[in-house]
Amino acid sequence: MKLFDGLARYQRQALAVLRIMTALQFMEHGTQKLFNFPVSDHAGALSGLSLTAGILEFAGGILLVLGLFTRPVAFLLSGEMAIAYFMAHMPSGFFPVNNGGDAAISFCFIFLYLVFAGPGAFALDNRRSA
Repeated sequence: MKLFDGLARYQRQALAVLRIMTALQFMEHGTQKLFNFPVSDHAGALSGLSLTAGILEFAGGILLVLGLFTRPVAFLLSGEMAIAYFMAHMPSGFFPVNNGGDAAISFCFIFLYLVFAGPGAFALDNRRSA
């Protein structure tokens, strides 16, 4: 459609906004697990899996916000979210809207997209490859 054809020139910037905003939301899951911030009803001692997830979410989120090692980090985080969905959500039912796994699925596929699309604009990866 002609009306939207001009938007293609902002594709790299829009991809960067998607990467940064998704990473910031993802980091929040890590800070909640590791530091109980924002405060959660689920606070307590972390098991090995929860601790690992918290570290991946916090550190991986920071790397994605910066656009540093975007593709390998996004691949790792996509796998983490697939595992989280099947271990934590799927046992509670098939439908993501009912089992609380819709965020895990969304994170999984956004990260998988970043593996193929790269970081977009405003990324340290762009300076590394130059």
